[in-house]
Amino acid sequence: MIAVLQDIRSIHNVGSIFRTAEGAGFEKMYLCGITPSPVDELGHPRRPFAKVSLGAERFLLWEKVKHTEKLLRALKNQGYRIFAVEQHKNAKLYSSFRLSKAARKKTVLVVGHERQGVSRAILKLADEILEIPMRGKKESLNIAVAFGIAAYHLTQ
Repeated sequence: MIAVLQDIRSIHNVGSIFRTAEGAGFEKMYLCGITPSPVDELGHPRRPFAKVSLGAERFLLWEKVKHTEKLLRALKNQGYRIFAVEQHKNAKLYSSFRLSKAARKKTVLVVGHERQGVSRAILKLADEILEIPMRGKKESLNIAVAFGIAAYHLTQ
């Protein structure tokens, strides 16, 4: 599986997602837009990132990409199926999906900005929008937690 992070602001959230993705067996991460990478502009490791990721970035391929929409179109053209995690009127319960081992090889999991979520343009490109039900008073989960729930479910 591949993970696409669209405009995630927090370096701590990104580090946590790296650690989770590596643990769940993802093969690659695309860091899009403003999403911070494990290294700064000079190629030096970012300490806050490494503190949270515990070095997962050394075992997981990653690439910094400017435009999420262009990337996802290219992945779709290569036969990938796009799953976005977002609260949306067309969303389906995340637990309603089961992927075969073969299907996982051509699956992309997209999460977006901590406040604004996955953009409308990306949701239009998604083959499926996955929602995690909220049963308490809060309306949403931390993005790294939401990624973890969806990632581990889809890789079972």
